[in-house]
Amino acid sequence: MAGTARHDYEMRQKAKQQLRTCKDPCELLRLQCLSRGSSGIKGLGRVFRIMDDDANRKLDFAEFKKGLRDYGLSLEPGEVQTMFGHFDKDGSGAIDFDEFLLNLRPPMSKARKEVIMQAFNKLDKTGDNVITIADLKGVYNCKHHPKYKSGEWTEDQVFGEFLKSFDENLDGTVNHDEFFNYYAGVSASIDNDAYFILMMRNAWKL
Repeated sequence: MAGTARHDYEMRQKAKQQLRTCKDPCELLRLQCLSRGSSGIKGLGRVFRIMDDDANRKLDFAEFKKGLRDYGLSLEPGEVQTMFGHFDKDGSGAIDFDEFLLNLRPPMSKARKEVIMQAFNKLDKTGDNVITIADLKGVYNCKHHPKYKSGEWTEDQVFGEFLKSFDENLDGTVNHDEFFNYYAGVSASIDNDAYFILMMRNAWKL
C-alpha cells in the first residue's frame, strides 16, 4: 500500500519548492529524495545496498559519491563533500549505512512510529523480525489482485511483488528498517497525524 497519489504529488511539489531555498546538507539530500515521491528514500537505500560490495554496512566517500550519482541526484562536488562530512560523525572516513538512512528519514511523531511498529508486528507472524511470504499468508489477502484473478500470477507471485514495495536489498524478505524507511516516505506526504494513523489502521486492519 503506497501513500495516496494526491498526497504523494503534493509532497513532491512541496519538496521541490523547499529545495530552492534549502542550505542544510542533510535536509537537501532528504528533500532530493522526497521530490521523487514516498519511495525516494527507499530507492536511495537500495542503490547504496547494491554498492556495499563487501557487505560491511559502511560507505566510504567514493561509494557515497557514486551512489548519489547512480541515483541521479544533482549535487555540486562541494555539497557532496559537506554532506559526507555531516554523516561521518566520528571522522573515520566512512558512514555507517543504517545510521545514515535513520538520519535521512523525515522526522515522525511517536504516535506514527508506534502505528508503523504495530503494522510490522502484525505482518511478522513468526516474530523473527523479518516479513516473509509465509508471514503474509493469512494476513494479506491477494484474492482481489487483478493478476491473481486473471490467473496470470500465483498467490506466491502476488506476495513476492507486494514485498518488493518495501524490500531494499531484494532478498525476498523485509526487515524492520526497510519497513520504516518505506513508511517514513509515506508519512512525509501526510501532514496530519490522525489521518496517517487512520490510513495505517485501515490498511492493515489494526
